[in-house]
Amino acid sequence: MGCCNKECGLIAGAVIGAVVAILGGVLIPVGNRIIKGTVEKESVIEPGSTAYDNWVTTGAAVYRQFWLFDVKNPVEVVQYGAKPVVVEKGPYTYRTRYLPRANITFNPNDTVSFLLPLNAIFEPAMSVGPEEDKVTSLNLAVAVIHPFLNALIKSSNSSLFQYRTVKELLWGYKDPMLKSTLGVFVPYNNTYDGYYTVYTGKEDISRVGIIDRWRGERSLPYWNDTYCDMINGTDASSFPPFLDKKKPLYFFSSDICRSVSASYEKTMDLKGIKVYRYTLLPSTLASPTVNPDNRCFCKNPKTTKNCTLAGVLDIGPCKDARPIYISLPHFLQGSPSLREAILGLNPSEEHHQTFLDVEPTTGFSLRFAKRIQLNMMYGPSNVITVLEKVKDYTVFPILWMNETAALDEATADMFKKELISRIQMLEIIQQSLLGTGLTVFALCLIFYCVVRRRRSKSMF
Repeated sequence: MGCCNKECGLIAGAVIGAVVAILGGVLIPVGNRIIKGTVEKESVIEPGSTAYDNWVTTGAAVYRQFWLFDVKNPVEVVQYGAKPVVVEKGPYTYRTRYLPRANITFNPNDTVSFLLPLNAIFEPAMSVGPEEDKVTSLNLAVAVIHPFLNALIKSSNSSLFQYRTVKELLWGYKDPMLKSTLGVFVPYNNTYDGYYTVYTGKEDISRVGIIDRWRGERSLPYWNDTYCDMINGTDASSFPPFLDKKKPLYFFSSDICRSVSASYEKTMDLKGIKVYRYTLLPSTLASPTVNPDNRCFCKNPKTTKNCTLAGVLDIGPCKDARPIYISLPHFLQGSPSLREAILGLNPSEEHHQTFLDVEPTTGFSLRFAKRIQLNMMYGPSNVITVLEKVKDYTVFPILWMNETAALDEATADMFKKELISRIQMLEIIQQSLLGTGLTVFALCLIFYCVVRRRRSKSMF
């Protein structure tokens, strides 16, 4: 009778273990649905959601760091046609995007429209020197002149290069030749980028943050080509949740007047949070001979060596036809001829590559570094005195910029508490139930077999 009770107890234990294991197994898809539902709800851009709070006001501080290229042999370049020798000077750091999105308007078709305010505040403690530091750089006015202005160049005592403060070059100065305000970022402060219109994700979470329109249009007016004029993806501050590392992320950047994609590189740990790192592929700025999709970005075969020049993007079509070229810093991934024409450049993947660190469950960008270089082109001329000794068209680097932001400790702790810890707790409960149930089931089954064998032996 005792053995019978023991066997019954072991059978009951095995059944209970099996039930607990099944409960743990059932909780896995149920828990995944709970997680998915919670993330989708909190990712919608609408008042009250986690995404909305972080979307309206940038959580982490965003900085723009500038390195300017200081020309060390301006006289030799102009008088003898020597190659420019440059030395990088910086960083000069400014805090940007500290104002919330403006004129937020929710539309009936599950989209929301807004403006991005543009302002910059100098951060002396994060800079190598004051804004009054001076550098010798390309004369912006001379770079955009026409041949008939040669007399004007002489009368204003202008040359191919000029000596300006960092503040003047970035934010503007009164040019003595053109009698107007010039600067790399003129105008910038107290201006806006947009309007943007993006999907809220309310009806379809896979479209949250995707740009529907920019400045009221669904395509760009610059490239006269369906492919190059496409506005793809988000603004890179976030992406639709539940990332698939096999698929690239698409985003639009008004700074370079085009959409680009980034591909998964590796998984990293950011303050205890798993993130996917995405980087730009070399094909992004490859020459059309390597990436035919870039053919429509090549507008001037003469200055781009018959569209074989890699690593630069002529954004003149969106900058009033000025000879402005965008590249990665120090012409990283660019044609060797770009670096051969300018002495002193040292490209580095570590320091000059653009990347995004994105949390894969929510799609939030938790750290990023957008690194781009602004260049202008000048070329030989028989009628402009300061260009007479120039031997070939030269893409000259003015500065490079690192726009960057990273999750701070307080936000990381909040993120882990509100999302990661809940997901981990649910996973622990799932695994505990499954593991405990299977263990109890296995032990009870083993002991049951042992008891039955002993009882069988005692009967003989």
